[in-house]
Amino acid sequence: MNEVPTSIADALEHYESTFAELRRLRAEEPQAVAEKFAARKRRPLLAGDGKLMIVAADHPARGALGVRDDANAMADRYELLARLAIALSRPGVDGVLGTPDIIDDLALMGLLEDKIVVGSMNRGGLRGSAFEMDDRFTGYGIDSIRRDGLDFAKTLVRINLADPATVATLEANARAVDDAVHAQLPIMLEPFMSKWVGGKITNDLSTEEVIRSVAIASGLGNSSAYTWMKLPVVENMEAVMASTTLPTLLLGGEPNGSPEEVFARWQHTLSLPGVRGLVVGRTLIYPHDGDVAGAVDTAVAMVHGTAV
Repeated sequence: MNEVPTSIADALEHYESTFAELRRLRAEEPQAVAEKFAARKRRPLLAGDGKLMIVAADHPARGALGVRDDANAMADRYELLARLAIALSRPGVDGVLGTPDIIDDLALMGLLEDKIVVGSMNRGGLRGSAFEMDDRFTGYGIDSIRRDGLDFAKTLVRINLADPATVATLEANARAVDDAVHAQLPIMLEPFMSKWVGGKITNDLSTEEVIRSVAIASGLGNSSAYTWMKLPVVENMEAVMASTTLPTLLLGGEPNGSPEEVFARWQHTLSLPGVRGLVVGRTLIYPHDGDVAGAVDTAVAMVHGTAV
C-alpha cells in the first residue's frame, strides 16, 4: 500500500484515480469484489497483545449520517472512504467494521489486507423511523460473512420492553448467534435497553440498565462459545465488566464531550478485566479538529500501550 496522506484533502487527491477505478469495476466487473476477497491476506483474530483496535463505519446504512451538529457529515462516500483509508493506514489499527457496501469499496481499494474485517448484520431499524425497533437483518448474514472470508460478525440488540417489535429482533439475534456457532465465527452483540422518548428511540446508559442489557444479550442463542460483547462506556464500568465473562470491546458512541474527556473514559475502562479493545467510528473518523490520524493514533496508544 502506498503511504496515505494524513490530511483529508490530500487523501482525496491521492485516491482520485483509485475512485475512478472503483467506479469502473463496480459497473463493468462486479466479480472483482469476490476476487478481491478470495485473494485477501488474512491474519489471526488476536495477535501480539491480544487486543483489538477496530474502526467502525456501519452508521450510514441505518440512515445515521450525522456527526455532532452536522446532519450530513457522512453523506459524501468518497470523503468517508478517504477518512477510513487514513485510519486503516495507521500503525496498530487492527481492522474495520462495516456494511457490505463499505466493506466491498474498501476491498476493491485494497485496504483490507492483513486486517480484521467485521460484517455488520442488522441495519433495518432505520434511525428516526416508526419501525426503528424492528431491527431486521438487512446487511450481512453469517453465510455471506463466511462467503467473503470476513473475520467477525456484529449485531445490534436494542431491547425495548414497551415495544412488541423487540421480540422479533431478539429472536433474529439469537438465530444469528446459532449460525455463528455453527460456522465457528466470533460474533459481537451490541446490547442496549431502549425506550421511546418524544417519538425517538433513546438508549438508557445507566449502569444498571447496561448490566441488564448484558444479561439479556449474553443468553441469546444455543451457545455462547463465540459470543463477544460490544458495550458503551458508562459510569461504574467495574460493575458492568463484573456482569459478564464474555470478551468485550468498547464502543465509541456519539462523539459528544471534549476529546480529552472521551479518551480518559476509554483509558480507564481499557484496563479492566475482560476488555479486549475498542470499536470506534465517528469519534475517530470525524474528530473535532479534523485530524483523523492523530485521533486514531491516540486510541491505538491506549489499546496497544503504544503506537505500534
